[in-house]
Amino acid sequence: MDIAHLRKSYERDALDEEASAADPVTQFDTWLQQALSAQLPEPNAMTLATVGSDGRPSSRIVLIKGYDARGLVWYTNYESRKGRELECNPYASLQFHWVELERVVRVEGRVEKTSTDESDAYYATRPLDSRLGAWASPQSQVIGSRTVLVTNVAKAAATHGLHPPRPPHWGGYRLVPDRWEFWQGRKSRLHDRLRYRLQDGQWQRERLAP
Repeated sequence: MDIAHLRKSYERDALDEEASAADPVTQFDTWLQQALSAQLPEPNAMTLATVGSDGRPSSRIVLIKGYDARGLVWYTNYESRKGRELECNPYASLQFHWVELERVVRVEGRVEKTSTDESDAYYATRPLDSRLGAWASPQSQVIGSRTVLVTNVAKAAATHGLHPPRPPHWGGYRLVPDRWEFWQGRKSRLHDRLRYRLQDGQWQRERLAP
């Protein structure tokens, strides 16, 4: 198959200024709830892009675990590659791609760690295996084999039992947005793109050319 000739016509929906929310969090909530209602596979999955001290960008999929007017939250190992990159360059972008709805949401802004209380509260809701896994995995580091992980989990279970505390190297991040973009696929590649840009504490909504 020649991938250069793959084509799809986007004709499912439209995104007009009059039909969109005045603030991006409300608009995001509407679209996310629609993605959830449509029972899409992992509608909470988002691509996180960071840039390290060497100037090289990197991206990976993480799962959103909360959002409000303050920003979007996910949890991870602070010593992972993304954690190290955010330590030296605390700016990032997020992207949701809901293929079945022909929609993309992009978010940009500064990243900060969530509070200890927030991280503790979320960690306590995780399944036991996931809590032990946070202790067992030296995320992004080279390991000799999967046996290392299995052994580390066993050690963590022996040490912490059924109530492991949150590891000090594991917790939440919050991206505090200053830009949002909502993309709705349209016919003939004339897609709808609405950007919300924070200016003087107010959200400015503007249309971008596709």
